[in-house]
Amino acid sequence: MILEAAMLQVTKGREEEFEKAFRQASVIISSMQGYITHELQRCLEVEGKYLLLVRWETLEHHTIGFRGSNEYQEWKKLLHHFYDPFPVVEHFEKIQLL
Repeated sequence: MILEAAMLQVTKGREEEFEKAFRQASVIISSMQGYITHELQRCLEVEGKYLLLVRWETLEHHTIGFRGSNEYQEWKKLLHHFYDPFPVVEHFEKIQLL
C-alpha cells in the first residue's frame, strides 16, 4: 500500500467553496482502480491549510492510472484553481517495525 500526502493551501476566503468542490471530487477519486481510501484534514493553526491523504494499492495506480485518466481532468477542473501555491504531492510506504 502507498500513502499519497499533499499539503494544500487554499486561497484565503475560498475554503467553504473548496470543501464543497472536494466533496464532488471525492466521488471521482474513490471510483478509481487501486484506490483504497482518502481523507481531508483542516489545519487548526493555519487558515486555508489542508492535508490530503490518499491510500493506493500501488504507486502506479496514482501516478499512471489516476493521473493519466479522463477522471483526473475533471478532478483538476474542480480543485486545482483553489491552490496557492500549488501543492507538492509525495508518496510514502509503511515501514514494518516488528
